[in-house]
Amino acid sequence: MDEAAHRAASDAERVAWVDEQDRPLGGVPRAELRARRLLGRGTYILLFNSAGELCVHRRTLSKALYPGYWDVAAGGMVLEGESYADSAARELAEELGIRDVALVEHAHFLYDAPESRLWCTAFSAVSDAPLVLQPEEVLEARFIPLAEALAETHIKPYCPDSLAALQRYLVATQGR
Repeated sequence: MDEAAHRAASDAERVAWVDEQDRPLGGVPRAELRARRLLGRGTYILLFNSAGELCVHRRTLSKALYPGYWDVAAGGMVLEGESYADSAARELAEELGIRDVALVEHAHFLYDAPESRLWCTAFSAVSDAPLVLQPEEVLEARFIPLAEALAETHIKPYCPDSLAALQRYLVATQGR
């Protein structure tokens, strides 16, 4: 599937629509959710290797939100009728080719910005399996030390929603 067809299919798929308390209201096409500024659900998966390095990746230029930005998390919209955990496993497999790994939940939070309104769940996973990048979504990916990733966020464009997930992960894991 080429990038234009992938984006059209993505905009048409039915995503979870929820209220202010994250209670399901049904499903709507992704494009409608954004256009009407409805609340949806999203997942963020911070992928580490066994050396403790974080996978950062660059989004394709065809993405509706943050095209060409760097990202600290795989993830995306929760589909209608899908759980956060199922969405996280699906997104990690689709974007980075990582399957059958333990997902650890760290935070559940509301992300409310002009371009996106989501109830979010942040997960982490550890894998040394080779990355298999989804060409419609990911231009490049690499593992770097967490401190380097944090430093890069001040000099390169990084997705603000996944940075919010990373900050909550850091708070949740402090003192471990």
